[in-house]
Amino acid sequence: METPQYVAARIQRALAEDERTNELGIRVDVRGDQVFLRGQVSCEERRHGIEDVAREAAPGLTVHNEIRLLEVRAPGEEEHL
Repeated sequence: METPQYVAARIQRALAEDERTNELGIRVDVRGDQVFLRGQVSCEERRHGIEDVAREAAPGLTVHNEIRLLEVRAPGEEEHL
């Protein structure tokens, strides 16, 4: 049986190498048969694409997509604090 670290590394490598994602900024945590994806992306399509690649890289595991969407402001839009 693979260690959680090995499974996480395999998923992260898949996210980095898959042309659909080419993603380096997502944290992957594996606990038992559960995979947790955490980080931030700019759009919902990217969020779903990352989840798809993770599911393919870890068949049989339950993937929890906890990736949040970044708020993207229009150029020149004023930021209120």
